Amino acid sequence: MSKTPFKNPHQGHRNRLRERFQKTGLEGFHDYEFIELLLTYAIPRKDVKPIAKELIQRFDGIKGIFDASLEELSSLKGIGERTAILIKLLKEGTTLYLKTQIKNKEVLRSPQEVFNFCQYALSGERNEKFAVIYLTTKNEVIDVEVLEEGTVNRTAVYPRKVIEGALRHNASALIFVHNHPSGDPTPSHTDKKLTEDLEKAASAVDIIVHDHLIIGKNAHFSGREHGWLLK
Repeated sequence: MSKTPFKNPHQGHRNRLRERFQKTGLEGFHDYEFIELLLTYAIPRKDVKPIAKELIQRFDGIKGIFDASLEELSSLKGIGERTAILIKLLKEGTTLYLKTQIKNKEVLRSPQEVFNFCQYALSGERNEKFAVIYLTTKNEVIDVEVLEEGTVNRTAVYPRKVIEGALRHNASALIFVHNHPSGDPTPSHTDKKLTEDLEKAASAVDIIVHDHLIIGKNAHFSGREHGWLLK
């Protein structure tokens, strides 16, 4: 006796979501529908709408979902390791895309693109990270490198390490960026002293420091705008 082929009762809905995306992109999609469409590529033969809505509720929106750790995502019922990896892959892929976008851009003419990258890459991080944006003499982005992860302070971010990175990239100018996992970008006294120490070290080898950005959840702080830098 021949077996009846298995038919996915949810395939019609999945196809309609994909057709909508093909026609209009994500325009008109609810947040949960975007997540639902994403989940269809990792979870077969199952109604993923309830899972998508649970993710939105549990992590307070799309940003919270992408900022969640693999462990947090995997702990949700219906989300396995494969699905959690897909979500994190999308987040990391978008970060890489934004990083590629700002390379060779003149930052003083495209400050919003640089900020968008920093905000997306660091605002949801659970750990504090200190990054350096290396620039050419024309202030074009050469590369972005995370030098430290953990508690950013004067003992953790050694000026020597920053200068070695700048010389390795043949950089003429730098922008420092770090995040505050609390979401509040208000700087500490240590943040200001760190900036002063790093600027002195850079100045000793004729490298300019353009700014020190502190990234919060929905806001940022600019050391340049608040008079921290000498040049």
